[in-house]
Amino acid sequence: MVDRSSYSFVLVGVGGQGTLLASNILAEVGLAAGFDAKKSEVHGMAQRGGSVLSHVRWDRERVYSPLVGAGEADVLLSFEKMEAIRFAELVRKGGTVVVNDMSVVPVTVSSGKGVYPADEHLGRIFTALDAHLIMVPGEKLALEAGTIKAANVVLLGAISRLLPLPEDLWWQCLSQRIPPKFLEINHKAFALGRAAAD
Repeated sequence: MVDRSSYSFVLVGVGGQGTLLASNILAEVGLAAGFDAKKSEVHGMAQRGGSVLSHVRWDRERVYSPLVGAGEADVLLSFEKMEAIRFAELVRKGGTVVVNDMSVVPVTVSSGKGVYPADEHLGRIFTALDAHLIMVPGEKLALEAGTIKAANVVLLGAISRLLPLPEDLWWQCLSQRIPPKFLEINHKAFALGRAAAD
């Protein structure tokens, strides 16, 4: 992704995936890089597996509102495939979509009242937006690093690879949020995420 004076991010997932921690770190990275940064989040039924939505905006001058409107997101980071589809309208033409290659099957699907969309449907939606779609096996890479709980750090590693900021700036912000005993695992998770976005 080219160096820009402003960036708009939308992070989506379901409760318990670490979406809000990832948005906090993303805002902190923006501030550390010299941007004004603001974030907003919605997580009403997150504890029950409901949608979690967070907006993060960076600007070299000033961010007046953290909210990202339809067709404005430079980057959509989705922690689950169906959430990417649900919030696709927020991605700008030519934007970037990073999707965790995993499914959280909702009750409507498990009870037979609905159908979980196929990967081909996901691809078609973002092809129509001329968006760059990157699928990342977040849980698989997190387990390789040492714990499935590091999947959100894998995904942060993936988007870090797309932005023109030094890797150590990301790690500096991450290390302030991660307990010392988990630093090594998360450092590996972050590196695996970066490699997955190449």
